[in-house]
Amino acid sequence: WEVFSSLIQQHHGRVVDSTGDNLLAEFSSAVDAVWCGVAFQKELAERKSALPESRKMLFRIGLNVGDVIVGAERIYEKGANVAACIEALADGGGVCTVYYDQVEAKLDLGYQDIGEQTVKNITKPICGCRVRMDPEMVGQTETAASVPSITASRKPPALADKPSIAVLPFLNLSVDSEQEYFCDGLIEDLITDLSRISGLFVISRNSVFCTKAQHTKLRR
Repeated sequence: WEVFSSLIQQHHGRVVDSTGDNLLAEFSSAVDAVWCGVAFQKELAERKSALPESRKMLFRIGLNVGDVIVGAERIYEKGANVAACIEALADGGGVCTVYYDQVEAKLDLGYQDIGEQTVKNITKPICGCRVRMDPEMVGQTETAASVPSITASRKPPALADKPSIAVLPFLNLSVDSEQEYFCDGLIEDLITDLSRISGLFVISRNSVFCTKAQHTKLRR
C-alpha cells in the first residue's frame, strides 16, 4: 500500500481508509483518479515481473463519481459503496470506471465498454468501462459485443488458512435516513479494530458493503 499511497498523493488525492485487503481514496478530479489507477497497475506489474505466476497478486481498481459525506477520517454515502462494487467488474490488474464520458478525450488510453451491468445493492444497472493501458489501444473503444459474461468467468476466492470474520451491514432503525452513515461508520470501526488481531482474517469493507440491503443468508 505504500506504493499506492505515494501515487495517490502525487495525483492530488488522499487515502481515506485502508483495512483488510482494500484501500479507499478520494480525488477531486476524475482524470487524476484514472491516471492514478493506471500508474499503480503499471508500477505493480513492473515490480512483480520477475516473480513466478504463482506469487503474483492481481489487484482490481473501481472508480465512481458522486457526492459523499466527508468525515474527519472517512467518507460515507453510497458513492464509496458503488466504487467497491465496480471494482468487481475490473480485470485482475486492471481499472474499471463509470465516468468514461468525463475522461475519454482527455487521456491517452483505450477503453472497453462492458455495457450495463447489474451489481449487488444497486437498483439500476451500471454502465461500466474497463480502461485499456496497451499502447496499441490508445484512442480506441471496444464494444460490449466483444466482452464475455462477467459472472460466468468469476471464480470464488480461496479460503483463508485462519478463522475468518465478516462484519455485515447494520440496519438503520431510525426514521431519519440521514443517520445511515452512522451505521456505515460503526461497521468500518469494527472492521478496523478486528483487523488488528493477527489471528483473524477479516473480510474487507468492499466485500461486506456489496451485500447491503440484499438480505444475504448468514451461511452464504
